[in-house]
Amino acid sequence: MRSLQAHGERRIIMVKLTIYSAKGIRKGSTNLPNNFVEKINLPLLAQAVRVYEDRQHPGLAKAKTRGEVTASTRKIYRQKGTGGARHGSISAPIFVGGGVAHGPKGVKRVLSLPKKIKDKALGVALSLKASEGQLLVVDGLDSLKKTKEVSNLINEISKKESLVRTPKFTFAISGKNKNINKVINNINGARVFLFGNLNAYQVYQSGLLVIDKEAFESKNTGKRKDSQKKRKVKK
Repeated sequence: MRSLQAHGERRIIMVKLTIYSAKGIRKGSTNLPNNFVEKINLPLLAQAVRVYEDRQHPGLAKAKTRGEVTASTRKIYRQKGTGGARHGSISAPIFVGGGVAHGPKGVKRVLSLPKKIKDKALGVALSLKASEGQLLVVDGLDSLKKTKEVSNLINEISKKESLVRTPKFTFAISGKNKNINKVINNINGARVFLFGNLNAYQVYQSGLLVIDKEAFESKNTGKRKDSQKKRKVKK
């Protein structure tokens, strides 16, 4: 995908998605659900990607300061008369084995995104994928029971989409078909996520994104609608 450093590119796109059968045969096209269609806002997507990447590592690195290293506190030589610069203890940052100036403290500032921004970033990521022809829909994923069948599907899609080399494939499946993840995970370069748990970072890093048609047709398709239902139940 393109770099996210483009300055504030915003445009509305047509989001027609090609539908394939489980055997890799084209069956027509469908629209990306309206609740996932967004103007392509690259700065917003870049912000979301940065937050997701930051939260993937603990950030617990810590370096000792000059007051924490084990070293003598004696003044290494007299103040005057040596012809050299003035120095105090050998634990100063300029000496080998001394403390580190302005090093990491072992305390991470946790970044987060508001719920509305998460949903909007997901819509931007899906719309961007669709505009670049890297978003497809497969009907009948539940009929795939063997790794070879999934491999054949990937090969057929690669041929039909005129891909020079087989890219990274990511499958977003519905909750009903979650058992297929055992089959897909056996293929190198293929990943699988539940569509309801999908986020902007996973979409951006997905390569060619293949969405289970049942995930679109399910009543629980939209993450925004799911969140609203959960809030009503809690009340």
